[in-house]
Amino acid sequence: MTIRKWLMASAIVATVLFSAVGAQAQWVMVARAVSGRIQQMSNKPSNGPGYDVATVVLTANADKVYQTAMKSLQARTDITITGNDAKKREVMFAKGAQVASMQATPLGDKLTQLVIASNLTDAQPSSASLVVQGVLHVCKEMNVVCTLEGQ
Repeated sequence: MTIRKWLMASAIVATVLFSAVGAQAQWVMVARAVSGRIQQMSNKPSNGPGYDVATVVLTANADKVYQTAMKSLQARTDITITGNDAKKREVMFAKGAQVASMQATPLGDKLTQLVIASNLTDAQPSSASLVVQGVLHVCKEMNVVCTLEGQ
């Protein structure tokens, strides 16, 4: 009787573990399938400030993505880095009155989600194009092909 219970418990544990590993593997496959596709969402109402957000999944290590983005931002004379958190892989920066934040989040060992959010005001052009160009530059530096969806 004890052996039968032990075998049953082992079978249940094995089933749960294999299901979890299989689900994660499927999720990673989906993320890899959308890798390099830059998605952008913005809203600039006529009567006030707006927002701009871009996101992309990269087949690359999150630390490397963060370091490459930091080097790219530091090389720009028209951009001021206003803060960063290497542990969170997050950097805040500004170009005049435009402010933006960027974060590289690991989805796996060599899979990263890069999210960029910025403000939009009536007096400024869309800063997402500036940030998307930065993302494309990071992609190029890392030899990852990225494309802006819808173009």
